[in-house]
Amino acid sequence: MKTLMTGNEAVARGAYEAGCTVAAAYPGTPSTEILENMANYKEIYSEWSTNEKVALEVVCGASIGGARALAAMKHVGLNVAADPMFTIAYEGVNGGLIIVSADDPGCHSSQNEQDNRFYAPFAKIAMVEPADSQECKDFVKFAFELSEKFDTPVLFRITTRVCHSKGLVELGERVEAGIKEYKKNRKYVMIPAMARERHVIVEEKLIALEEYSNNCPLNRIEWGDKRIGIITSGISYQHAREVFGDQASYLKIGLSYPLPDKMIKKFAAAVEKVYVIEENDPYLEKHVKSLGIECIGKDFIPICNELSPGIIRKALLQAQKQEGYSIEQKAPSRPPVLCAGCPHRGVYYTLSKYKDVVVTGDIGCYTLGMVPPIGVTDTVICMGAGISAGIGMEKVFAKTGRKGKVFGCIGDSTFFHSGITGLIDAVYNKSNIAICILDNRITAMTGHQENPGTGKTLMGEDTVIVEIEKIVKAVGIKEENIRIITPYNLAETEQAVKEAYEATEPFVIISKQPCALIKEVQKQRENTYCIIDREKCKKCKACMKIGCPAIAFKDDRLTIDKDMCNGCTLCQQVCKFEAIVKVGE
Repeated sequence: MKTLMTGNEAVARGAYEAGCTVAAAYPGTPSTEILENMANYKEIYSEWSTNEKVALEVVCGASIGGARALAAMKHVGLNVAADPMFTIAYEGVNGGLIIVSADDPGCHSSQNEQDNRFYAPFAKIAMVEPADSQECKDFVKFAFELSEKFDTPVLFRITTRVCHSKGLVELGERVEAGIKEYKKNRKYVMIPAMARERHVIVEEKLIALEEYSNNCPLNRIEWGDKRIGIITSGISYQHAREVFGDQASYLKIGLSYPLPDKMIKKFAAAVEKVYVIEENDPYLEKHVKSLGIECIGKDFIPICNELSPGIIRKALLQAQKQEGYSIEQKAPSRPPVLCAGCPHRGVYYTLSKYKDVVVTGDIGCYTLGMVPPIGVTDTVICMGAGISAGIGMEKVFAKTGRKGKVFGCIGDSTFFHSGITGLIDAVYNKSNIAICILDNRITAMTGHQENPGTGKTLMGEDTVIVEIEKIVKAVGIKEENIRIITPYNLAETEQAVKEAYEATEPFVIISKQPCALIKEVQKQRENTYCIIDREKCKKCKACMKIGCPAIAFKDDRLTIDKDMCNGCTLCQQVCKFEAIVKVGE
């Protein structure tokens, strides 16, 4: 049977068919849907882990215990998980182990577009790259077999376009791989003496893997016109095919580390000119050139952003003036903004009134505190740095005598992910920082996944609610320096921020209000919205300073879109003329 699937859905399906037993992840676009779909297969234990490092450690333990296991994360998540990855590369596996890295060329939802293909040679593990949904499913099954055959984790590298594009997938039945017997083995105890021994074995495995890659079914030559030979992998293969068709020959690489040197040399010798077509860094190109093969690549093909057939055509076929598909109308630009009724808005609006406040932000919806008219966020680095970077900035300001206050802002899921350690650091090192934990009761930015504060697991089971306030107290924040607020109440929010601003010790504000887009919340607030009394409105536009997309000024009057508004009343509270009224309760 065939069905339409995204690449992410197909990865989950491939794991199911391959007999995967354990899967773990932390949500992050473009990888999120892998575990969401994995949870539909009850034969697989699936969990949202507190962060990517924990997710990989969970599946490492499952693999050592004898089960096939998979961890999924976005590309920057692998930075968090790099520590266990480099060590499990030396230790090897028992049950097959796959590490999915979903890269994001073009930074559609990420703070960088790092090319994680370089992690494979860095960690000395095998790597595969599918080019479409069918390959996503098939390559997962192959990767588990490869992992067990060569006693190595396999980096499964996909990109946004592969993750989210749909294609026909031929479904198969689940084949139970069973759980291998666990036997005590000193190779899993990576003390220095064992690491020295295992490093030698890893290098030997890489030699065997390279030989295998030259005959691997994932690497194939497609002969066409031999005047041009294209070496490519992943989604770039699809783009190249669309541009060149049968007017070129192709070396499509699916097992992309170790690379198939003999096959590359054979292919290059049989064509007149070699093109290397790949997104982002010249990973393939550098290797091809290291073999003494002249090729055309990044001299013409851009290193930044996603590739497309149009970009490749312009870069390599300009002289031929080949026309591609064109779109008559372009969609209007739609910059990201905090949603109407977003609970983060009250905190950020209040902070925007302080001209000497610095706000160190974090990764999540609340990153959008940088967007005008609020525009309070000064820094965004990575998960957890909303607190940690704030500590460093506060220390510098204290040393230089700069007036003002540093507020570190972080969400609930991100706090569980990597904010707790920063909070401990602030307490231990006596940082005079104010920390705002923006608890909207969900992992919102990636599509409303559960987290330790929601009381539900990925598999839908009720579980303990990890209470942020108790963690804050447990690490040493004094009770008198903790405020729990409802951010829709501006007076309460302003009082808490004022006290935090004046504090001389670490101070924590916990803003508790569920995301406005949670279905249950939307249902509770349906038909509740604010309207503007035109008789009272002075067109002062104070309500627009909160940055709510439901409020607009057009045709010389202020309006509130009742279909967008959820009646949070922030606009009503900032209006001095009582021109805004809430209706529908």
